[in-house]
Amino acid sequence: MKVLIADKFEQAGLDGLEAAGCDVLYQPDLKDDALTQALQQSGAAVLVVRSTNVTGPMLEASALSLVVRAGAGYNTIDVATASRCGIYVSNCPGKNAVAVAELAFALLLALDRRVPDNVRDLRAGTWNKKEYSKARGLFGRTLGLLGYGNIGQEVAKRAHAFGMPVVVWSRRFAEGGAGEEAGALPFAVAKTPQEAAERCDVLSVHLALTKETRGFVDASIIDRLRPGSYFINTARGEVVDYAALERAVRERHIRAGLDVFAAEPKEATGAMADSIVSLPGVYGTHHIGASTDQAQDAIAAETVRVIASFKDTGKVPNVVNLAKKTPATHMLVVRHHDRPGVLAHVFLNLRAGSINVQETENVIFEGAEAAVARINLDAAPPPALLKQIQDGNRDILDLQLVTI
Repeated sequence: MKVLIADKFEQAGLDGLEAAGCDVLYQPDLKDDALTQALQQSGAAVLVVRSTNVTGPMLEASALSLVVRAGAGYNTIDVATASRCGIYVSNCPGKNAVAVAELAFALLLALDRRVPDNVRDLRAGTWNKKEYSKARGLFGRTLGLLGYGNIGQEVAKRAHAFGMPVVVWSRRFAEGGAGEEAGALPFAVAKTPQEAAERCDVLSVHLALTKETRGFVDASIIDRLRPGSYFINTARGEVVDYAALERAVRERHIRAGLDVFAAEPKEATGAMADSIVSLPGVYGTHHIGASTDQAQDAIAAETVRVIASFKDTGKVPNVVNLAKKTPATHMLVVRHHDRPGVLAHVFLNLRAGSINVQETENVIFEGAEAAVARINLDAAPPPALLKQIQDGNRDILDLQLVTI
């Protein structure tokens, strides 16, 4: 199986793919037209990317069966086109959660103790213990979390270690309780993100970027923060209304720790023109939340696992673009002798009746003499068609039609 890697990737991951029997093409600088051309010429079945954009035309012009995002978010991949082309899209969820949580807490501690300002003055030869002795401390202050996925849970663990009460808003909780995700960690659940902002001293954002979350953290949430509160974003810049955040920093003395921004440079190095980074009380890092050696090794290992599973079994872990619910309305249950041509006979008759098979499963009984097939259909076969299927093959033992 040929695997094209179009981003930087750990050597351990390259070695792992080769050990799994993959033909690896490592070209980490590919993008845009060069990536399209490489996909066409290589005939690669698998593409591995990190931040590189994977567009619809790239997918349509390729022979790909699988795209793996070596990370958690997959907003840089045209998932809709991949689904239309029958291309799996997979990711590596949770493998960078600890790294991002560590940075979120680093930003929080830096805000509270003004670490960057301390360093700046020391490097300038200024000693100002009187000024920098002023700090609130984190113990007993409430941390609000918007989102409670893998990263949010890791942040909550660290908050509890610091003695900080936690209040969480998550869409999954709004739809029916905290569930098992809470584990052994106590936290309060806010009914709305606005309520979470009102109840906390620190608000930390951990929402994936989707159509629904783009610009989600807007003035209606940010303006509910008490003056002087802290705001942390290590998720995606596009999730937050940065104009509203900038106003809150200027007018209400909100302090912000940001790893992501509204308009980041496309290249790894370049000029940064976002006005919010120049404001006093705003500390920033360079979108490095997942960039620890530990996280990158874990992501590489998970990428290898996904591809090796696909190569060896045809099954893809962590798929993000399979239908949660198909158009199937009925299930045809077929008990039959385990003989060649039985299911082909069933499918041919369904096709003749213009009935589409959505999903199918064929389970073999012990001894391999008989089997049962469960076939999900987008419509109910009429009685005449069912009789034709039943009578047309002597190895069919029984038919049952179930509404689903």
